[in-house]
Amino acid sequence: MERQMLRASLEKLEQKGYLMVCNVPVDPKFELGAVLKYFKNEQPILFNKVKGSKIPIVGGLFGNRQIYYEMLQMEHQERFQRIADAIARPKPARLLKGGPVTENLITRNIDLPSLMPIPTFHEKDSSSFITAGIMVVKDPENGKRYISVRRFQINGGNKISALIASPMLTRQFESLEKQDKALEVAIVLGYDYSLLLASQISSETYGVDKYEVDSALRGEPLELVKCHSVDLEVPAHAEFVLEGVMSPHQREWEGPFGELMGYYGPRGSHPIIEIKTVMHRNNPIFQTTFPCREEHLSNGMIRELELYSDVKRMADVRDVNVTIGGGCRFHAVVSIHKTAEGDGKSALIGALSSSKDLKHVVVVDEDIDIFDRDDVELAVATRVQASRDVIIIPGALGSGLDPSHHIRGVTDKMGMDATKPLGEEGLRFQRARIPQYENIDIKKYFPHGG
Repeated sequence: MERQMLRASLEKLEQKGYLMVCNVPVDPKFELGAVLKYFKNEQPILFNKVKGSKIPIVGGLFGNRQIYYEMLQMEHQERFQRIADAIARPKPARLLKGGPVTENLITRNIDLPSLMPIPTFHEKDSSSFITAGIMVVKDPENGKRYISVRRFQINGGNKISALIASPMLTRQFESLEKQDKALEVAIVLGYDYSLLLASQISSETYGVDKYEVDSALRGEPLELVKCHSVDLEVPAHAEFVLEGVMSPHQREWEGPFGELMGYYGPRGSHPIIEIKTVMHRNNPIFQTTFPCREEHLSNGMIRELELYSDVKRMADVRDVNVTIGGGCRFHAVVSIHKTAEGDGKSALIGALSSSKDLKHVVVVDEDIDIFDRDDVELAVATRVQASRDVIIIPGALGSGLDPSHHIRGVTDKMGMDATKPLGEEGLRFQRARIPQYENIDIKKYFPHGG
């Protein structure tokens, strides 16, 4: 019985009936990604027969919000408190002398393309990519650990390119580079829901050890082992760990790559990591994510916490949804309890100021289900008059992940107050209901599926 990381999650998913198993041979170039995309990256799938490899691939684990809650044993309404508590009260991890990930050690003749079945997802992708790798580093000045999900382009042999978009990580590497020093790196594959969620917390904002946040989230110490060739700690129950160095003054062209929102990210010159050691479990499973919904759902859950906190200062907020359709960063729907005219606009001010990435925000009343697109569209269609309910802020700072941002280097923000008026006028917007049957159990009427 597995206790932590990927295999523990697969056992739980199978018990709950969520895991789909594919025993038909699948090509990791395009075909495997097409299967994951068909299910909108919401269906956990284990591919047992991967062409050209004896190693199975698992994907689609982290794209379904309800499954995510269940795997963390967390209710929707308690998510903000659980995450905030873990950040405020992190718990120590536990360092072991050894663990399953140390069962196999490769230090010579490392050839990543032949060692692991690394998928290629899109027609114009520059290479195959590791998309689910959690990168572990230590700050060279204070020794603090940092983990984050990054993408890694396979360059052949033991060389990969890393997209290090994080300002903190970039500063760390550039500081070492000025001293002609390398940055030690470990890349973890085969993690679980708790570690992924912890990895999405901003180190710059909260200054916490994400391994310790993970321990608080999972309710027990995260078990770690020391790496073989670098001074880093990694989860003991991971499937693969790639250890290496990000060398100074070495770059490789990386991209294009089909990423957030389904567009190709541009080609750029990025640092190279030379892999010195590969650790892996017996009979390892390769973990992948189809770009980029899985990682961004967990990232969106952290953004929801921050959005909720910012709007709470301005209005009586009930819930927020940083939408999947908006890349879990560009669009948000905010539910408030409106007690005064102007609450909707105040909520918009709080929301649009919470993150430079937020581009469009809709504020609605409590009777609207913010996770139901039809319900939100109903509010926009019937409760918005553009001349008085739409706010546009031109030329604001936006996100480089939005292709339209690059046209002028700035982004226009828009907020829609889709709340109904108070008083007598508000009675026009009373929703029609079916008494006693709003939450009907349809299986009662069609027990065999109809």
